[in-house]
Amino acid sequence: MKKDEVPQDHNSALYQDKFGKGLVKYALDDKDHYTTALSSGWEPEMTVLQQALDELEQNIREIRQKVINRQLSPIAYYAEVKRMDLGVLASYAGMWKWRVKRHFKPAVFDRLPVTTLKKYADVFHLSVGELTNYNIK
Repeated sequence: MKKDEVPQDHNSALYQDKFGKGLVKYALDDKDHYTTALSSGWEPEMTVLQQALDELEQNIREIRQKVINRQLSPIAYYAEVKRMDLGVLASYAGMWKWRVKRHFKPAVFDRLPVTTLKKYADVFHLSVGELTNYNIK
């Protein structure tokens, strides 16, 4: 798409954001070289983005309920809230993925030493007390 064809939706929340910038898109200039252009978005893009955010929020609610019901440990909840998959969380915590996955089980989580809990708490920017609380708000 040419630079002057980049969608601009003046009713978009991006158009009215406090910085007034919008999204950066790639477009072709007059010499058919790629360049960047600002876009305030367009309705289909905003609809898809909102659907993705709604789905993430639904996943968080479901995982939160599983933590409250002690089907999952709080690690699963905070990983979802922070948008971390198993690989990312394992990397940040300095553990193997299979080990982190085991820690999603409440029976295993409840027996973790404080040093391991501290690693997770640091990754999530929480205290150990907040991390070990199954009554997530």
